[in-house]
Amino acid sequence: MREAWARGAPPRVAVQRGVHAGRAVVTAAAIIMTSVFAGFIFSHDATIKPIGFGLAFGVLLDAFVVRLVLVPAIMHLLGGAAWWLPRWLDRLLPDVDVEGARLEREHPLPDADPSADEDPDLVARARG
Repeated sequence: MREAWARGAPPRVAVQRGVHAGRAVVTAAAIIMTSVFAGFIFSHDATIKPIGFGLAFGVLLDAFVVRLVLVPAIMHLLGGAAWWLPRWLDRLLPDVDVEGARLEREHPLPDADPSADEDPDLVARARG
């Protein structure tokens, strides 16, 4: 979501793109973690069984209810207000731009020519 919003997408579109891009990762991670934690349910130790069950249930709840339903719904309802940050907090927090959104804004790429990605030698060999 943040990447789409930082690249200039409207807030509601950024939420839609974020859910679309992240749903497979969230689902896969939830299935893997739930499987691992559910494995502890079959332990012979009575203290480990409820911990495994609680962790497995918590991961499922977090992934499917919170991350895939509640957070996107609330962000969609809030619109642009979901991205608002008070000025005093913005000054205190470091500007971590891992995706390079600021760099893309300062140095926009020219319209990409699809033929520019082709290697001329490879194209010549393919044509005969």
